[in-house]
Amino acid sequence: MSKMIIGLTGGIGSGKTAVSDRFAAHGISIVDADVISRVVVEPGRPALEKIRDHFGTDILLEDGNLDRAQLRQKIFSSPTDKQWLESLLHPLIAEETLRQLSEAQSPYAIYVSPLLVESNQKGFCQRLLVVDVSEETQLQRTIARDSNDAEQVKRIIASQASREQRLALADDIIVNDSDLKSLHEKVDAMHQSYLALV
Repeated sequence: MSKMIIGLTGGIGSGKTAVSDRFAAHGISIVDADVISRVVVEPGRPALEKIRDHFGTDILLEDGNLDRAQLRQKIFSSPTDKQWLESLLHPLIAEETLRQLSEAQSPYAIYVSPLLVESNQKGFCQRLLVVDVSEETQLQRTIARDSNDAEQVKRIIASQASREQRLALADDIIVNDSDLKSLHEKVDAMHQSYLALV
């Protein structure tokens, strides 16, 4: 197991994946809550059957996979459905997360989750790294990436911890307001400082 686990978080559209990809390029083990959340709802998994029973068969795509865009729309317009889904998935995600973190072999590991601040997931981590951007940037990037309308993106942003809450808890901050080259340089410097800590 890695000697230190760094929690990596940031709001939707902040660039968490670009940051974690750069850490991975340095040979660092990445455990990603979004990837795990997709694994636990794969066809054949009990969670997917429960989701289908709860929301109906139209929540599935033709190939039997979960229609994540439709599910996102449903849960962000119904707090009750969101709560039901979280109570189903969070324990499964936590279990798989702990399994993957225990197998990490790099000097330190990165645990990526958009909900580190809002949930008890920060208990997995010794440090918290926040990727920070303005809300306007979050909005523009997410609309461009996911083809979501602005109102839905605003609802997602509102459902996450505020920028101020994340920054207040951060041990380390990467401001992602420039180009990819600049972001890579910031991650490279952070990688060196983490190696010095372990």
